[in-house]
Amino acid sequence: MTEQTEQTEQTEERQALVSSPPPEVGKDRRVLRAVLRWTAVAVVFAAVGTAAAYGITRPERTDLPGLATESDGRWDYPEIVRPPLPSGSPAPFAEANKAAAHHADLRALVLPAPKGAKVDTALRGEDGWLGVKTFLAEYASTDDRETIEQMLTDYGLRHIAAHGWTMRDGTRTRIYLLRFATAAVVDDLLAGKLTAFDNPRYHLRGTEEVADDEQFPASSQVDGVVRVLGNEAKPYGAEQVRHAYLGAGDTVALIVQSRRGTAEAVPFQQTVVLQSQLLS
Repeated sequence: MTEQTEQTEQTEERQALVSSPPPEVGKDRRVLRAVLRWTAVAVVFAAVGTAAAYGITRPERTDLPGLATESDGRWDYPEIVRPPLPSGSPAPFAEANKAAAHHADLRALVLPAPKGAKVDTALRGEDGWLGVKTFLAEYASTDDRETIEQMLTDYGLRHIAAHGWTMRDGTRTRIYLLRFATAAVVDDLLAGKLTAFDNPRYHLRGTEEVADDEQFPASSQVDGVVRVLGNEAKPYGAEQVRHAYLGAGDTVALIVQSRRGTAEAVPFQQTVVLQSQLLS
């Protein structure tokens, strides 16, 4: 074999090595890790917690794209787990649950306060059940309060469970869960009674005009939960008020956050998404 022939063969071998695809095993593992990592955060958005299987947990900031160790405004919620269902009872959105009823204790479905919060004991009610008058006090107009009270009676309100707290920066949060007989009742309430055309119908205390909450990422929507958002339009009064109605099976949730000056978007979004996941 001539020297020129040997050089030609060696060149062809090197070219074959360069053009050959790398082993697939390492690539598959990298792709799998990437899929798992992005799936873990896809259900919400970069600023809030995520849900995993039966429990709801808070991801570390370093697990989310674009976030390092600096504070991004999220609150430090405890690990949140859905309460156990009574033996033999289906989950609210199970196929066997035609009424989409929450069989778990409604009081255990209210989002707990985050770390550093001062709990509002007045919203605990008696044995964890809140009176209708306390809930109605969120609305600004006497006429609206009377209208909503009659509406709740007509639609067969069963219970109200609530929780509230104040953070060190002055942000106040109130969460109310209202349980009815079936999901059909809740659908009707959020399709023209309490809300209309994806907007709240009744002004809350401290609000003059309500605008769309354009800061709320659509990708944070939780399956099975209807969400209607209200954000006080500028100019604010003494404080800004954000609120959201959630419809989940047989339960309506009203979440209200207010703060003197400006109510930050991130903790409101985080609270709404976590409460949605707890009801789903």
